[in-house]
Amino acid sequence: MKIVAEADYVLVGSGSAGSALAYRLSQAPGGHDVAVIEAGGTDVGPFIQMPGALSFPMNMPRYDWGYKAEPEARLRGRALVTPRGKVIGGSSSINGMVYVRGHARDFDHWAESGASGWAFRDVLPYFKRMEDMENGDPDWRGTDGPLHVQQGRMENPLYRVFIEAGAAAGYPVTADYNGAAQEGFGPLQQTIRGGRRWSAANAYLRPALQRGNVRLVSAHALRVRLENGRAVGVEIARGSRRTGLVRARREVILCAGAINSPLVLMHSGIGDPETLAAAGIEALVPRRGVGKNLQDHLEAYIQQSCTQPITLNGYLNLFSKGRAGLEWMMLHTGHGATNHFESGGFIRSGVGVDYPDIQFHFLPGAIRYDGRGAAEGHGFQAHVGPMRSKSRGEIRLTGSDPMAAPSIRFNYMSHPDDWREFRQAIRLTREIFAQSPFDGYRGPEIQPGAALKSDEDLDGFIAAHAESAYHPCGTARIGAADDPDAVVDPECRVIGVEALRVADSSIFPRVTNGNLNGPSTMVGEKAADHVLGRGMLTPEDRAPVIAEGWRERQR
Repeated sequence: MKIVAEADYVLVGSGSAGSALAYRLSQAPGGHDVAVIEAGGTDVGPFIQMPGALSFPMNMPRYDWGYKAEPEARLRGRALVTPRGKVIGGSSSINGMVYVRGHARDFDHWAESGASGWAFRDVLPYFKRMEDMENGDPDWRGTDGPLHVQQGRMENPLYRVFIEAGAAAGYPVTADYNGAAQEGFGPLQQTIRGGRRWSAANAYLRPALQRGNVRLVSAHALRVRLENGRAVGVEIARGSRRTGLVRARREVILCAGAINSPLVLMHSGIGDPETLAAAGIEALVPRRGVGKNLQDHLEAYIQQSCTQPITLNGYLNLFSKGRAGLEWMMLHTGHGATNHFESGGFIRSGVGVDYPDIQFHFLPGAIRYDGRGAAEGHGFQAHVGPMRSKSRGEIRLTGSDPMAAPSIRFNYMSHPDDWREFRQAIRLTREIFAQSPFDGYRGPEIQPGAALKSDEDLDGFIAAHAESAYHPCGTARIGAADDPDAVVDPECRVIGVEALRVADSSIFPRVTNGNLNGPSTMVGEKAADHVLGRGMLTPEDRAPVIAEGWRERQR
């Protein structure tokens, strides 16, 4: 096969983890060169760089793989869209720009499930290395890393009203949910810098490309080429033409995300033998966990009408959008310079839950995440959903063609506990909206609607209206080398193959609390040190705040 490019390290995917890896591998002493294979194109232009335009790129075939999940039996047969970034920066270029690390106990759970060396004490130094947090506490936060993080400016009064309502309901207020205390209400943090989306491409990839030892290969990765049990490169295609091999002198690292990394593995003959056989692919390396353990966050939009004309619904007409876009292009300020998710919260759903399992994103508008279905008049909403669903899905091949779309089945709400947790999340949101700080703003409930109160009513609403939060993960999970369901070992090496690793959200054993861009980037940072073999950053023992009396009370 023709060798079209060659490098020490060949990365597949330029998303959150892939860009971080390219940055750190190219920075290391030794002059290593890196080739990054990316199927998507440029991120130049306002649809991606303007934070306020976030609903556009995830609906544009130019930037999105266009995946759609299989119809979900428990969601009335609805097939939910699964947007994934097909552009430099990957999904960090089309996401909502909300920055959440996850709770410390999420990572302790990873370690307890076989990912030794991935407890919170181990990953905290990597979060700190990657962050450039405005006014961050240096004991807990990084302040000079590549990834700029800021708090929302909260110019609309409803942002603070939401925090005050949480406090009135008896919950704590937290100034930094990515610091010592996640539980509580406070400002949300954003990957925005100077009014621009601060994606992995802007934070990591562009600086790496300027070094001269990183190059971008614009192509579709088809499969990893294996010779005598070792990964020697990646076969690629441009358009419909299969071009050749990008050869790796040292290692191949898959960073293509929770959907595409397992697909590349399976098309390479690495996966469950029965699954591969059904697609007409020979199993070269049997790993039954590839494509399994698929997880996501499901959420609902709890919408309330607003009695004052101060919400985003007043800025959805063509003239207002044009004015906001013009201001952003000239000054990088105004409504275009924010993602509009500027306050939120993390709470526990009930007695006996030791750390938060419900997340809120508050928006001073009543509109779908994708920008569609705006409510008439003025309104506000909270996106809410359980963080640790027990439902598990699977990604499967639909044939042997690497260019074919996969079968994605999340099996949402397939565990009975999910229904109880989701109902509780809705009821707790209603309770927060009913607090006195909202008295001067609260009109009738728009969605679900005040008449829907019983368990049966809420279950019907969930089935009809719950949406993905676009946080897929877990499909090539990390674990002990002797775990038959693990795909990679604690150094991100694919078990049973030499010189092949996976580093992205697909390795998560269990989904973390909150949005996944942050922990995915951390995976890339930490994986780089595993690849380089130069030792890990010194663990830091910092105990997170856990609510006193959590065994006896919910708040």
